[in-house]
Amino acid sequence: MVSLKSDRELNFMRKANSIVARILDEMARMIRPGLPTIELDRYAETRCKELNVVPAFKGYHGFPASVCVSINDEVVHGIPSSKRILKTGDIVGIDFGIHCEGWYGDSARTIAVGTVSPAAKKLLDVTREGLYRGIQQAREGNHVFDIGHAIQNYVEGFGYSVVREFVGHGIGRDLHEEPQVPNYGPEGKGMVLKAGMVLAIEPMVNAGSHEVKVLGDGWTAVTVDHSLSAHFEHTIAITPGGPEVLTEISSGT
Repeated sequence: MVSLKSDRELNFMRKANSIVARILDEMARMIRPGLPTIELDRYAETRCKELNVVPAFKGYHGFPASVCVSINDEVVHGIPSSKRILKTGDIVGIDFGIHCEGWYGDSARTIAVGTVSPAAKKLLDVTREGLYRGIQQAREGNHVFDIGHAIQNYVEGFGYSVVREFVGHGIGRDLHEEPQVPNYGPEGKGMVLKAGMVLAIEPMVNAGSHEVKVLGDGWTAVTVDHSLSAHFEHTIAITPGGPEVLTEISSGT
């Protein structure tokens, strides 16, 4: 069953997601060559304590960290580690969520570490724009697959592929709610979108094949062909006036 949020409930979600956006933005500013990825996780946990919120991912189905940190060919669910050191030319996805006063927030972005190759920069730019193409379809009366169709149509035009195994989702009192929001699919199909829905839209785009596999840690998903992968996510509310991005961050992505 899909939960439609009231105006009062949306205000709680605005608060939760604004905190996600703030902490994510602060972590993004930390990204530099030589940074152990565990430092991002430690920082997020510290900020959650300071702001009296709870990390959403830590312990979720057994996930061992508060932030997912995925580097280069890692698609999603990378585990922060003192042994993973960022280096110039990497691209690193940071995915983060919180639980605040009974409501969840969730967002992700992929960041260049120092100077990256033109091919890596293009992948980031196209995936980010693909997210916004999808968001523009998150309107009353449209269908859930209109979101994914817009994303898929845009990114495949650049020769990239959309991951099938992981999709976006509804969000609210639970981190993952109905409906699922694929980043691909046929236009005009699927559930009709209604005002009050809150969705986490999150394209994962590979430079090569769409195929992925999960490593032996049981979490980290990587591209089968070792091509680069990028991941951007916003939580949005469907309103009578159009989509409202709840996790917009100060740098505008």
